Amino acid sequence: MKLPLWSPLATSIGDSWNQFVQDLVDRIQDTQMWMAAATVLGRILLILLISRVALWIVNRAIDHVMAERGSSRIKLRTRRVQTVGKLLKNTASYTVNFISLLLILGEFNINLGPLLAGAGVLGLAIGFGAQSLVKDIISGFFIILEDQFAVGDVIQTGSSKGTVEMIGLRTTRIRNWTGEVHIIPNGLINEVTNFSINNSIAVVDIPIAPDETLERAMADIRDRIGKLEDPNLVGAPELLGIQAVAATGTTVRITAEVKPNTQAVVTRKILAEVKRSEDRERTGGA
Repeated sequence: MKLPLWSPLATSIGDSWNQFVQDLVDRIQDTQMWMAAATVLGRILLILLISRVALWIVNRAIDHVMAERGSSRIKLRTRRVQTVGKLLKNTASYTVNFISLLLILGEFNINLGPLLAGAGVLGLAIGFGAQSLVKDIISGFFIILEDQFAVGDVIQTGSSKGTVEMIGLRTTRIRNWTGEVHIIPNGLINEVTNFSINNSIAVVDIPIAPDETLERAMADIRDRIGKLEDPNLVGAPELLGIQAVAATGTTVRITAEVKPNTQAVVTRKILAEVKRSEDRERTGGA
């Protein structure tokens, strides 16, 4: 009797399946294979454990260094210390995890040479293609590390002057007093003037009419500014003396040490006080 055409195919498939099952059973029962797998798994777990311990030690060291620097003679602001600490911790985390990944791949007998070479070429290509980005990031890191300025400081860089609203690793955002916001790449910040570090000096020039007695006018001004009270004043305003002499009158100069960025407020208050004094003199008031 002639067999159907599919009979030899079915027999071949059945034999292949039986062989597959037998090979699978043999592998499951292979003690050496399980010992090798357990060894590899143990090494991977050991790598992960050592990496976690190493990362914990590095983070503790970073916290210790930041705390020591925060209490040294160079007083860094707490926010800046925390920012630098986070950056260092992130860098350490990426480095440790990358090394751990390479060691784990090595346990699977993966050739790491081509991977490292490819990563190097890719990093070189990215570096050439994003030079400005790398420059911005490096400049932003050093702005934070060196505490050149902080959020809330009034600075001027180039033609932009205003209050710092945000400092990032790539850009810095400055808002001027009229409301415009300037976003400046950190790599373009070559020179910075910070107006918020030290006390400011308010300079006020007061004109005195030619028909007024100079000594009397100066004595009255000195008396008025000596009584001036303002929370922004660091010391009492001082009348320096004559600043300029012209046919239209004499100009005297007043200076006052004030808190950072408050010289405009104090200047207006001094001018208002001097004007009120002149008005009292004209009206004969006290």
